[in-house]
Amino acid sequence: MARRDEKKFILWFKEIGIEDVPLVGGKNASLGEMYQKLHDKGIKVPNGFAITAYAYRYFLKYAGIEDEIKKILKDLDTHNIEDLMRRGREVRDIIRHAEFPPDLAQAIYTAYDELAAEFGQKGMDTLDVAIRSSATAEDLPDASFAGQQDTYLNVRGRRSVLDACRKCFASLFTNRAISYRHDKGFGQFDVSLSIAVQKMVRSDSAYSGVVFSIDTETGFREAVLITAAYGLGEFVVQGIVNPDEYYVFKPTLKQGKKAIISKKAGDRDMKLVYSMDDDSNVRSVPITLMERHRYVMDDDEILKLAEWACIIEEHYSKEAGHFKPMDIEWAKDGDGVNVGTGELFIVQARPETIHSQKDTNVYETYRLLERGPVLATGTAIGTKIGQGVAKVIHSTLEMDQFNEGEVLVTSMTDPDWEPIMKIASAIVTNKGGRTCHAAIVSRELGIPCIIGTGNADEVIKTGQEVTVACCEGEQGNVYEGLLKFEVERLNLEELPKTKTKIMMNVGIPEQAFSQAMIPNDGVGLAREEFIINSHIGIHPLALIDYDKLREKAKTDQRVAGVVYKIDEVTSVYEDKKQFFIDKLAEGVARIAAGFYPNDVIVRLSDFKTNEYENLVGGYLYEPKESNPMIGWRGASRYYDEKFMPAFELECRALYKARSEMGLTNIKVMIPFCRTPEEGKRVIDLMAKFGLVQGEEGLEIYVMCEIPSNVVCADEFSEIFDGFSIGSNDLTQLTLGLDRDSALVAHIYDERNNAVKRLIRQVIQTAKEKGRKIGICGQAPSDFPDFAEFLVECGIDSISLIPDTVIKTRLAIAEKEKELGIKPEDE
Repeated sequence: MARRDEKKFILWFKEIGIEDVPLVGGKNASLGEMYQKLHDKGIKVPNGFAITAYAYRYFLKYAGIEDEIKKILKDLDTHNIEDLMRRGREVRDIIRHAEFPPDLAQAIYTAYDELAAEFGQKGMDTLDVAIRSSATAEDLPDASFAGQQDTYLNVRGRRSVLDACRKCFASLFTNRAISYRHDKGFGQFDVSLSIAVQKMVRSDSAYSGVVFSIDTETGFREAVLITAAYGLGEFVVQGIVNPDEYYVFKPTLKQGKKAIISKKAGDRDMKLVYSMDDDSNVRSVPITLMERHRYVMDDDEILKLAEWACIIEEHYSKEAGHFKPMDIEWAKDGDGVNVGTGELFIVQARPETIHSQKDTNVYETYRLLERGPVLATGTAIGTKIGQGVAKVIHSTLEMDQFNEGEVLVTSMTDPDWEPIMKIASAIVTNKGGRTCHAAIVSRELGIPCIIGTGNADEVIKTGQEVTVACCEGEQGNVYEGLLKFEVERLNLEELPKTKTKIMMNVGIPEQAFSQAMIPNDGVGLAREEFIINSHIGIHPLALIDYDKLREKAKTDQRVAGVVYKIDEVTSVYEDKKQFFIDKLAEGVARIAAGFYPNDVIVRLSDFKTNEYENLVGGYLYEPKESNPMIGWRGASRYYDEKFMPAFELECRALYKARSEMGLTNIKVMIPFCRTPEEGKRVIDLMAKFGLVQGEEGLEIYVMCEIPSNVVCADEFSEIFDGFSIGSNDLTQLTLGLDRDSALVAHIYDERNNAVKRLIRQVIQTAKEKGRKIGICGQAPSDFPDFAEFLVECGIDSISLIPDTVIKTRLAIAEKEKELGIKPEDE
């Protein structure tokens, strides 16, 4: 190499960059790149030095052990787990007991002393450092060698550093590393090992985690995913704790908005901290009650990490000449008192290797065709389905019992499990978060995985046939039996364009990123009820009256149960009203972010009294109605003195999503608005609570689901910016039947002529008044001929359930062609 002598044992971070992978491996090259080039942009990287790949090769040559290693690994079959384990152990023993070159040892001692002096510990031999392996084939775009070799934390003193380096050299031949290289087509000596010696970040008294600059499950590019847990970061990677998860939306973050669109508290009862024992450098301790009852990170820290992730991604993308999402490890340096500086640091960054390699023009959908008893639930990794005979494995010592095509069920995995993970049809673990080892490896292998089930290895038995479904949202389900399923693959480039906007009905925030990848023109209906039910589950008035309920709970056992449930669900919130605002805002924001910048029409809550009563504490506030379907629902609730405080929380949540998070593509829709006067009252009340029509582009729509909305459409047009036809309620109120009654179900039909006449009429009136009009009811999703009827009427948009978007788009394109209607961009 022209720049410097390739035969150097030590290179400091300030001397190396991303082009130096052959010299110092991927991890070190990236650390040097950031240390040199991103410091001026605010990125903090702890200083350190690389022990070069040349030093590793020099060690092997000096010790004279290379030929012996080759002999042991000759004719290796990596699928013979027992033989792989035996050979790997023999190679590691050879390296650990080999003679270490004196000149290399002295070079490491000298560099360690220099690093100690930089941190004010000259001559003390006590500087705490992290010793990390850095392979020369590491972090390639299509193969991540990260995690294949070992890391050692809180290493202190020259002799301990040298001992850790010897172990790192040996870890190039762990069973998983040998197997991984073989399967990726690398020779066992094609890869050399460099070592990073880096000042430790004292996160044992603070927290640490992982950042991905894209969504790890869907590959959605516009979100940053941050995980965080107390203590050192190894427990997150190992899956011992389920960390907090935070999503930040990049486009509005770059506009200076507080774009945290999702916060989820993890299940973190333990943390890894420094140990001063002779036997171990780290130890596990319980977290405190105070730590348990708050989010790990505050909002400012979340936003700063997200900004750093964007800067790092943009830098590496520019260097590569194409989009390059990143997988980043971070840590906070102590709490600022006695230990550490209280600052955030980046300790690693590597390319993300799964979604960056995917063909984004092919949309793949897995769909279960039947259901069975649910054996276990957890967090779904990926969106696929896998099935087979379950094999419960408790230890790596049992790996030789695992057969190809079986479903691996275990407590958690680490890199030693990879030889059997790659032959599994699916993976199920008790523990772990989205950035744990099992999650990362299963994504790379394309294997469905469910993590954090709690007790899968107890409720699933070896030999039992199971189906592992990751296609049903954020929650993954393990079903008993081999269930039928189908896979649909679609080339998105082949889909025709239409003049009629094709929108989607979206209710589950966790599915928004994946559903948004289906070609669409936005969301025609996002129901708040889904979010309130699944993310809150408590009646808003019970949260408002929390302090009163606590008093009442002293003498009323049923109320005591309500208070207990509120405490359980809102444990990280002192202000219970803020819990409702935040969770509703985050749910709406995640949907709006997925479809940004297209319109997302959010319908205000439309629970009926019997549905509100089912929420925790609901029985305290809801009257009994003989026919809730046409009772106290929609607009009539909002301005009622009894419910108005709850409506204010809704408005504050939507204001937060629009104004604080910057998601101004959110439009608001009022359901079940019986009269124009009622509409005026609600719009005035919304303005009082921060949602001012026209401000920051806010449009307010009305659901057209009552005959009065059609008959007085001209008057409603004077108040609202648009209409969305709710064909379900419009049908029942036009035909005078209860759509929940099986007795009259045979009469219910959206295609009834009376219903179609009303729809044609309101579309015509809206056009005459210059107002937007779409439909979000079920009819066009169920009946292609009904969708064609809407096109004939000149409707602006049709909102469909995601499963029918593609087929309905094809039908509408044909109808528009027949009618001579061309897409607007032609």
